Amino acid sequence: MSEITRRIGLSLGADLCWPACYEQVLRRLDLRIPWGGDTLRFEVERVTIEPFDLRQPVKYDLVVDRLTHWYMTSREWIKKAVVMNDTYVFNNPWSIQANEKHTTYCAMMRLGMKVPDTWMVPPKSYEQTADLKPTLTRYAKLFDLGQIGAKLGYPLFMKPYDGGGWVGVTKIDDEKALRDAYENSGTKLMHLQAGVIPYDRFVRCIGFGPQTRVVNYDPSAPLHDRYRMDTDFITPRQKEELQAITLTINAFFGWDFNSCESLLKGDQWHPIDFANACPDSQVQSLHYHFPWLVVSNLKWSLYCAATKRKVRQTLDWQPWFEVAERETSYESRLAAYAKLARAHFETERFEEFCATGLKHLDEVAWEFFGTQPARDAMRAKVAAIYPAHEIEPFTELFWQRIQKWRETEGRR
Repeated sequence: MSEITRRIGLSLGADLCWPACYEQVLRRLDLRIPWGGDTLRFEVERVTIEPFDLRQPVKYDLVVDRLTHWYMTSREWIKKAVVMNDTYVFNNPWSIQANEKHTTYCAMMRLGMKVPDTWMVPPKSYEQTADLKPTLTRYAKLFDLGQIGAKLGYPLFMKPYDGGGWVGVTKIDDEKALRDAYENSGTKLMHLQAGVIPYDRFVRCIGFGPQTRVVNYDPSAPLHDRYRMDTDFITPRQKEELQAITLTINAFFGWDFNSCESLLKGDQWHPIDFANACPDSQVQSLHYHFPWLVVSNLKWSLYCAATKRKVRQTLDWQPWFEVAERETSYESRLAAYAKLARAHFETERFEEFCATGLKHLDEVAWEFFGTQPARDAMRAKVAAIYPAHEIEPFTELFWQRIQKWRETEGRR
């Protein structure tokens, strides 16, 4: 029997709190997992940014990526690591690059998801190029923006086709507001999407591998209060349906970590935003839900590293489209999609791995999130973004919410 070390790299941007907690919980676990006659150990390291030889071996079995959606050097290093070295990465870099919100809307519409009616409109203005004028003169058709607004109905939302973080999203209440917003949209390529208003619930479902967390969300609240702490706000059937939607989206696009925003109106879920390459992972927004994220990240990354899970360089959408064509009802389609998603994420094997190899993780995490090092990690993030006079009050607020998690959920 030999001892084998699996290495996990964290490719980070401004992240502070969750990496520190991830590293410390892993250290406290001090894992030694029997594996095929050997013993698996795990090491974690933060990935640095530096010049690299394209033929240079990569030392990591897995990389948790929080950077490549905007930082190109790291993006190209990760793509090289996948192509040359079979490194497993959260998330698939090609899928992130190619599948912006526009593509995800189209794909989920084809699968029969109840995405609100959406139009794309050409940009109001353009960066000048030599071929622009002849192209637009020959092929660009004049259109009546008001007619599109009337077809969608008011209120509607104008938002970038590839945006995130609520940047550039505008609620439009009438035709004048629509025309004004379009005039001010510049070179951005925009969607117009029918509003699901009024709605009964705005919910974010976070998916990490086969794990999900359904969170009541209030987009009108300050950042630190948007993620609500109530847990029994929808029925079990509604929760199961939203979990299936989220896992379907993530498996379809090859994403290990993603969040799905959906509106519940009556008894129907309407997914409105579900292409989030770098989901919120910070304590100042997640607070009560933050320990779940750290633990779920550990479970899925340790499983993928231990089993040497293979990254899929290409995506096969045909099985999903075949279900959409074969099944006649929304319910039967969703059940078939959920089955494909469970297979994609190797759910049964993952659960067995957690029950045997990680059986102490939940207890170790529960203990850790009551310690001073955990509080220090949270304070470091608060200190990085809040003014000096707010650091201690917000640190204490988030700390007390996490203690609430320990009281109500952590022991389970």
